[in-house]
Amino acid sequence: MIGGEVLRRISKPSSPLHSDYLAYRNQEISWNELIARLPHVALIGDSVCTGVYVSSIWGTFWRARTCRGNNWFLDTNPVPAGIQSVSKRLEKFTPFVAIECAGIGALVDYEGQGQNFWRRILRTRNFSGQIGDLLTMKRFPDLTLISIGHNNVDWTWWCVPAELEQPENRLQQLSRRFRENFAREMRRLIGGVRMQPQRIAIVVYGLVNFGSYFRGREIAERLRANGASRYPHLPTTYKYFRSFRPAYRANLIRLAGMVNEELRAIVDDLKGELADKPNILLQYSDALATADLSRVELLHPIDGWHASIEGHNVLAEAAFRDLGPSLEFLGLKPPSH
Repeated sequence: MIGGEVLRRISKPSSPLHSDYLAYRNQEISWNELIARLPHVALIGDSVCTGVYVSSIWGTFWRARTCRGNNWFLDTNPVPAGIQSVSKRLEKFTPFVAIECAGIGALVDYEGQGQNFWRRILRTRNFSGQIGDLLTMKRFPDLTLISIGHNNVDWTWWCVPAELEQPENRLQQLSRRFRENFAREMRRLIGGVRMQPQRIAIVVYGLVNFGSYFRGREIAERLRANGASRYPHLPTTYKYFRSFRPAYRANLIRLAGMVNEELRAIVDDLKGELADKPNILLQYSDALATADLSRVELLHPIDGWHASIEGHNVLAEAAFRDLGPSLEFLGLKPPSH
């Protein structure tokens, strides 16, 4: 939202930011100070939260390092060509500052954990790095959306042959490791949040509905089998995400379900620990975990893996639907119709 539009919106006496507008008009605060007083909304996430897709090595590399926006969280392209993103839905009732931390290949890790060569050249910021970014910001976000962990359910990565045949122990191990790392980094984030005086809301989203997602993926695979020009980089998926292969999908779906239960449990535990901080609202949302992703049109026409524009619209609608309690808590509840 450009400066003139921000001023027009907050100049209305009905705006919650009207007093800040008056302070700016009377030269009591600077433009930067005015912007700092706007609501700030941040996203922590992985490639599910970005507008990237996989093609050639160099094409993927370029998009991973340069792509910003064009996703379910942030999109500035005009509708109908663009995405009816969370940012556009929020802009209908308040100007705000969007902070996009998500990146391709991001993992839930622990602070100080090393990254492989591929993630380093992509400048991937894992969960710990993205939280570190938030904690060092001068202006802490009022609302933080967390949607990460999809790369952690690639259960066949570094899997020995015996584990491919008998995966139960590995799935349990990966689920426990995920919980330990996610909980540790969330407590690190909460530690910083406790120092903030303003109201702060955090929403943790469950991983996407892989069960319905793979039904759409199967349709894309059949279409490609009937014409190689369709989804030209669909097979490339398996180079980066081995567990997407048909033989391994059932256990990926199982592990994603286990991870979502861990996410819900972690949020419940942390909510208990925050009982003494009424200015902090933490919630778990299953909006993405229950969204129907079974239509092939929701997959990108190049890789049949990441979301298409229509797919991002479905994710945006689901993600925004569960923001009501947080927006009300922050005094940003959209007007009723």
